[in-house]
Amino acid sequence: MQRVMIVGQPGSGKSTLARKLGLRTGLPVVHIDTIHWQPGWVERSWDEKTQLCHEVEARDRWIFEGGHSTTWANRLARADLLIWIDRSAKLRFWRVLLRTLLQRGQSRPDLPENCPELLANLPEFFRFMWRTKKSARVKMQQLVTTAPATCRVVRLRSNRDTRVFLKSIGYLTGQIPRD
Repeated sequence: MQRVMIVGQPGSGKSTLARKLGLRTGLPVVHIDTIHWQPGWVERSWDEKTQLCHEVEARDRWIFEGGHSTTWANRLARADLLIWIDRSAKLRFWRVLLRTLLQRGQSRPDLPENCPELLANLPEFFRFMWRTKKSARVKMQQLVTTAPATCRVVRLRSNRDTRVFLKSIGYLTGQIPRD
C-alpha cells in the first residue's frame, strides 16, 4: 500500500481515518481542505486546486482524503487502495455540529492556519451538506465502479467497520497501538 484515496461526505470521518492510517503506515497524509482553503478561509481558484491535487497525485506515496472530484479519475488511476466512508446523513450532520462546537474558534488539524471553526458558518455548510447528500453519494458509488482491478476497494459503513479495517493494517515497527 503506497497510495490511498479516501472519499466520503462531510462529517463521515475522512480526516480522522487518514490521520490514523498515516500513523499506522508512515504514509504522508494530504487533506483536501488544505488545498481548497488558504489561511483565513480564503478559497483557492478551481485551477489552482486542480493543479495542487495533480502535484499530490504524482507523488510516489500518499494518503489523500477528500473531494475535488474533478481530479478523482487521476487519483484513482494511481491509487492502490480506495476507501469509501459511507455513513448516514443524520450521523454526519451530528458530527459536523459536534466538531464545530468542540473546536469553536480553533483551526482543525486538517485545515490551514487561521481557519477557525465558526458557528456562523454552520447554517451555510449544513445547506451544502443537505443539497449534495444524494448527488455526492451517487458520485462516490460511480467512482467505486470505475476502480481499476489493481486498486483494492474498501467501503466503511460503521465505526466497527473502521476499527476492523484499521486493525487489519497493523502498525509500523516500534509503534504502540492506540485504539
